[in-house]
Amino acid sequence: MSEDAEPRSLLESFDNRSPERDYTIQFTLPEFTCLCPRSGFPDFAVVHVRYVPGPRCVELKSLKMYVNAFRNVGVFHEDVVNGILSDLVSLLAPRYCEVIGDFNVRGNIKTVVRATHRDPGFGREPDGWWTPRDEHSATF
Repeated sequence: MSEDAEPRSLLESFDNRSPERDYTIQFTLPEFTCLCPRSGFPDFAVVHVRYVPGPRCVELKSLKMYVNAFRNVGVFHEDVVNGILSDLVSLLAPRYCEVIGDFNVRGNIKTVVRATHRDPGFGREPDGWWTPRDEHSATF
């Protein structure tokens, strides 16, 4: 992949094999890295995603490649989270999707950005966040 590849072009999906059921998929991306668009210095974050699939689910190897593609991209924290959400919603058409970017402290400022999407026909709350068991955990 070239350094100027568009990250969203790397995402792939597969058909949801249980579309009749509401269930929640959650994953953590503990090594997210991008570049500050002003200074060019690296920014680090743990990104959390949970979604209730609609017709499609994200393929995890493609998600790994997608996330790694941000390493050389200058982008603001807010744009990272909203961009990931938009890319997943465009790809998957989920009933519900939430992305949280928990960015490392920089310049004495801790930033956490949360963005959500809810299909108009999805009338319930998604399953709660699980309690992670490792050092990259957070409770929301």
